[in-house]
Amino acid sequence: MSALHELSVAALAKKLKAKEVSAVEAAQHFLARSAAHAGLGAYLATNEEATLAQARAADQRIASGDAAPLVGVPIAHKDIFVTKDFPSTAGSKMLEGYRSPFDATVVRKLAEAGTVTLGKLNCDEFAMGSSNENSAYGPVKNPWDTRRIPGGSSGGSAVAVAAGLAPAATGTDTGGSIRQPASFCGITGIKPTYGRASRYGMIAYASSLDQAGPMARSAEDCALLLSAICGPDPDRDSTSLDVPAEDFTQALGGSLEGLRIGVPKEFLAEGVSADVRSAIEAALAQYEKLGAKRVEVSLPRTELAIPVYYIIAPAEASSNLSRFDGVKFGHRAGQYGDLLDMYKKSRAEGFGLEVQRRIMVGTYVLSHGYYDAYYLQAQKIRRMIADDFQQAFKQCDVIVGPAAPTVAWKLGEHGNDPLADYLADIFTLPGSLAGLPGMCIPAGFGEGSMPVGLQLIGNYFQEGRLLNAAHRFQQATDFHLRRPEGF
Repeated sequence: MSALHELSVAALAKKLKAKEVSAVEAAQHFLARSAAHAGLGAYLATNEEATLAQARAADQRIASGDAAPLVGVPIAHKDIFVTKDFPSTAGSKMLEGYRSPFDATVVRKLAEAGTVTLGKLNCDEFAMGSSNENSAYGPVKNPWDTRRIPGGSSGGSAVAVAAGLAPAATGTDTGGSIRQPASFCGITGIKPTYGRASRYGMIAYASSLDQAGPMARSAEDCALLLSAICGPDPDRDSTSLDVPAEDFTQALGGSLEGLRIGVPKEFLAEGVSADVRSAIEAALAQYEKLGAKRVEVSLPRTELAIPVYYIIAPAEASSNLSRFDGVKFGHRAGQYGDLLDMYKKSRAEGFGLEVQRRIMVGTYVLSHGYYDAYYLQAQKIRRMIADDFQQAFKQCDVIVGPAAPTVAWKLGEHGNDPLADYLADIFTLPGSLAGLPGMCIPAGFGEGSMPVGLQLIGNYFQEGRLLNAAHRFQQATDFHLRRPEGF
């Protein structure tokens, strides 16, 4: 039993099918590990009774001969997805103790596939952050060095996988919140094409950017999970695309001979630390050994992605979070004078500083006299950024570079300088603004023996190509198999 947390999703699924271990035993093992490593701050809520009930149901499915690939596999969900059996807080005091009457579509689909929910995972408040220090319930610590951040906003998900507290987890990616923590924690994560996975039941931050995706040890595991997550949801999510679900595992194992890997010159320019650059160059050399061809491309508006994102995302956040006013949704102040006073005090008490900051920025750029000057201009540049990618894809099949310019920094290192966190998103933001699929895989180690992640970006609906490129790299290397000491 002690080795269960060392197994991949695929390997654990095989043991479950062979009845070498039961779903109940697997769930109990991971619940015990989560309790033993509670100091990492990864989990916000567990419900052993609900988890074991799901596990017993999974064992019955296996006993009846159900051959679905994920039946009985334990998984944990980022606390941005609403769930019936667990509290849903989005890492905020605004929703402390909230219980949803329904499951998010992603949660429901994974449950229908047979997964067993272990609990809810910590995240930056309303998914706003790059370090998981913005959670109202305390920061998450990186298992590779507990003095460092795990990345955000899906930091709890990344740490749960890296530390062996769950075989896999769900995350959400608005501007890099799957890829950046995957990089910092040495795991694999993928954000599909915008609209591939339903946003129904995912507590909204920025509606035109938010997208769900899986986080696990390997590309093979992510392919299994993404196959269950994706698919149209027209009755519940108007942004859901009418693209049928795929079995992404069918894309794995293809040759990389002749694959054109585009390396944007802007992704390896000044600002990337030497240790990250070295790991990325070594990864690119490995791809060339596997038959891929390196091509230099350009994404000339890369630097503009930061101001564009931090206009568009806060603007959408100011609208989405306006529902949390103390009347129907969220925390209500205990004492107030009139209705306006209740609004002010409820929101001031319920929202953290970073959320308040982004709401204020968003409200400003949408206000009369500034909408045209800021928001409209940002949307125009967003379109240009998407066009830059299409020009690049005329020369290459996959775009590759670092997921972040440095390895994970120390907790509190950026202090009261939110711009330092914003700048760390420079390589993940362009793909998010364009709505492209992107993923991150472990590609080496840098300063302080901390993981370095390699980002792969594909054209629309090319998740299979990305997963295959990642899978072949992982067959040739062992970075995804390495674990933080003591976990």
